[in-house]
Amino acid sequence: MRRAALLGVATMVLLAGTGCSQTPPSSEHGTANVVASTGVWASVAAAVAGPHATVRSLVPRGVDPATFTPDDTAVREVADASLVVYNGGRYDAWLDPILEKSHDIPTIQARTLAPFQPPPDDHVFYDLIAAKAVADHIADSLGGSDAQHADDYTAAADQFDEDLDTLALAQHAIGQAHPGASVVSTTPAAFYAVRNAGIADKTPPAFSAAVAAGAAPSPADVAAVVDLIRSRRVSALVVDAQPPGGAQRGAIDAVTAAARAAALPIAAVTTAPADGVSYLQWQRDTVDQIATAFNRPS
Repeated sequence: MRRAALLGVATMVLLAGTGCSQTPPSSEHGTANVVASTGVWASVAAAVAGPHATVRSLVPRGVDPATFTPDDTAVREVADASLVVYNGGRYDAWLDPILEKSHDIPTIQARTLAPFQPPPDDHVFYDLIAAKAVADHIADSLGGSDAQHADDYTAAADQFDEDLDTLALAQHAIGQAHPGASVVSTTPAAFYAVRNAGIADKTPPAFSAAVAAGAAPSPADVAAVVDLIRSRRVSALVVDAQPPGGAQRGAIDAVTAAARAAALPIAAVTTAPADGVSYLQWQRDTVDQIATAFNRPS
């Protein structure tokens, strides 16, 4: 399988032996049953598995994975899986106790495949290096039990990796076209996309930590973000296209209103692809959203 890619040859070599259990998935009649914690990782798995495996997500579309409570059906699906792909960390921590009771099921945890350990943010599906590593491990795992289609899995993962390399170039191009650009953000999901573009994130750490924890940022932290916006010391605001409710919503609304009043460009990203949208298309759309915001006259 191609490992030498734009997003980090050395990193991929170092990660090649980590992040997944060693036993390849078993399959009945040549068809593996891949279970992913969320639709994001199910989309990555489906891109690699193609027609040779069944892929399903435990978290229904539209449900926040961080607040999902697995029922007996989810527990049975994990028990019947031949491979489980999940994020790791707080994002799908509810899966950990289920997996502890199913030691013989091969797993791939994306968080352990991120290039920096521990990952600075749990939304590692936005880290293109981690996504590539997950795809490669899925291909290796499926190919280990389904030799007849091993070449297909490898080819699919290689194409997936190549497409992500192209996306990485598009991300880098944003920062190159806007040297010195910076943002503030009301969503932790934007961390990797902004970093990969080479754009500075000036969001106060305490504000980011509160939002990530679902708590209300302090009035002082909200005021600091609003001041960055009003004084035009940042180039754009990055928000969740579907902002969460709860304690942090008031602060998010206040920051967004300040950006609109200041005519500051706003880039809206999402934490999951829409119905019928693949992982790759979703990431392309995210790059386009950020690029459009920075190209918009302000």
